[in-house]
Amino acid sequence: MFEDRTVLITGAASGLGRAWAEGFSADGATVIAVDINREGLDDVPAAFHLQVDVGNAAEVKQMIADAVKLTGRIDVLFNNAGMGFNKRLENSADGDFEHHVAVHLFAMVNAMRAAIPHMRAQNYGRIINTISRNAEYDSIGTSAYSAAKAGMWAASRVAAAELKDTNILVNMLIPGPTRTAIWGKDMPQFQEPSATYPTAKMLASLADDGASGKVYWNEREYPLFREGN
Repeated sequence: MFEDRTVLITGAASGLGRAWAEGFSADGATVIAVDINREGLDDVPAAFHLQVDVGNAAEVKQMIADAVKLTGRIDVLFNNAGMGFNKRLENSADGDFEHHVAVHLFAMVNAMRAAIPHMRAQNYGRIINTISRNAEYDSIGTSAYSAAKAGMWAASRVAAAELKDTNILVNMLIPGPTRTAIWGKDMPQFQEPSATYPTAKMLASLADDGASGKVYWNEREYPLFREGN
């Protein structure tokens, strides 16, 4: 299904990103695994590994340029890199909130801005942005995380509308409660990251007339901000 397709995944050294790199590599894609953690990237099954700080706009722009240079195209872009934020606003240091938003929201915006022209030129593109139900909740200590995810939702929907006359689809994926480093290690009740791969695969392989500007969780559309939470 993904033969001759380039799939770029940020946050690929662990958790969701690693599971998706494993899945897409097994399904024949040319995977470009991206993470700030070079050591963690080394054994990720992927055609290429790029060490990138997605919180740095210049590095994100170079990441897309490098991906196109390596494979000649960029078909699927997963903006997945993230980090946890468990601080009350009054206890956070100067710059904490801003850095968190940069790693999530601004990284996504910068990657899309750099990738879309290439996708337009090849008349194909699938962009999937990892968001969270925290965007609509008021959980204590998650102000930056929730704000970043809400911003990702808004920017993704607008980008999808701006690209509606193209073959570039922009959607969002909610992984749900998953055992990743963001939430710590002692989470036996949470699912394994590999459980999210079917949804990632579905969104990466949408037909040319597929959905865009939507949120998906467990392979179904999720009505973010539409259930009065």
